[in-house]
Amino acid sequence: MGMLVPTALAARLQSLFQQQLGSLWSGLAMLFCWLRIALGWPDPGRGQPRVRGEPKETPETHEDPGSAQPTTPVSVNYHFTRQCNYKCGFCFHTAKTSFVLPLEEAKRGLLLLKQAGMEKINFSGGEPFLQDRGEYLGKLVRFCKEELALPSVSIVSNGSLIRERWFKDYGDYLDILAISCDSFDEQVNVLIGRGQGKKNHLENLQKLRKWCRDYKVAFKINSVINRFNVDEDMNEHIKALSPVRWKVFQCLLIEGENSGEDALREAERFLISNEEFEAFLQRHKDVSCLVPESNQKMKDSYLILDEYMRFLNCTGGRKDPSRSILDVGVEEAIKFSGFDEKMFLKRGGKYVWSKADLKLDW
Repeated sequence: MGMLVPTALAARLQSLFQQQLGSLWSGLAMLFCWLRIALGWPDPGRGQPRVRGEPKETPETHEDPGSAQPTTPVSVNYHFTRQCNYKCGFCFHTAKTSFVLPLEEAKRGLLLLKQAGMEKINFSGGEPFLQDRGEYLGKLVRFCKEELALPSVSIVSNGSLIRERWFKDYGDYLDILAISCDSFDEQVNVLIGRGQGKKNHLENLQKLRKWCRDYKVAFKINSVINRFNVDEDMNEHIKALSPVRWKVFQCLLIEGENSGEDALREAERFLISNEEFEAFLQRHKDVSCLVPESNQKMKDSYLILDEYMRFLNCTGGRKDPSRSILDVGVEEAIKFSGFDEKMFLKRGGKYVWSKADLKLDW
């Protein structure tokens, strides 16, 4: 019995030492990334440990793509969480995991992307304001604007969890807030799955529009056109809200996400034809901020990072992951992204995306 106390004490001291060593290593890793950016050192890429919790890669995802020129990740969409408080029936990035990177690891990955040429980061989900009641997201937004000096930092959210306090704390660092709204009929929103209890999605939309104006954040609306809203006339509502952009998507199937045996959603009943989508666009052709995206334009023209910071390749109708940029670096991982840079430019993926350049009348 006499040896039990010293042994327990030793184990406790060892645990504390490991925690302190982990914090020291995280700080050194961040410092090394900063030095690489400041001094132009090459990215060693390989040799970094696999992210804790990341699924093991599958060989078929990582075939040699050839000797193509490296892709510059000018605009990146980081879906850092898959968890959501809504249940939109057509969602194509569903809650297949609950994993979220530790904050310092996420910052390390963002540093690597900045070094590789990233100019714009868009945070999405899932619902990005779920994690730590928006504090995790706020810290990333501030880091990207204040520390990385990115020209554009944006968020896509359903808006249901955003509080005015968040704008007070982090609004200065955010260029664009995009709120998802598929209908101006509240019953249709509920039918789609964009609702939660007694909260009114449209009333919340109006409140967020005001906060964006008050705290000088550019306001954007995203709408997915589907079977339940394809005949709706949204002209007057959009003009009244006056977003800087109204992104209009055609409902898209992604196998394993909203279609197929492994899917958490069944989006087939939401699909519309290309002709129906074009008819919707024609009905709203006089809305100056309209930015349409058909399935053809959308599928391969986004650089998407998942919760493990893996690029997702959608060319085969699925979301096949690369290795994590935290393991192999950006240049190596992006080879497997399936990114169509020409389509990215053709659909207007690069635009005036810094609120300093938008010259808005707040």
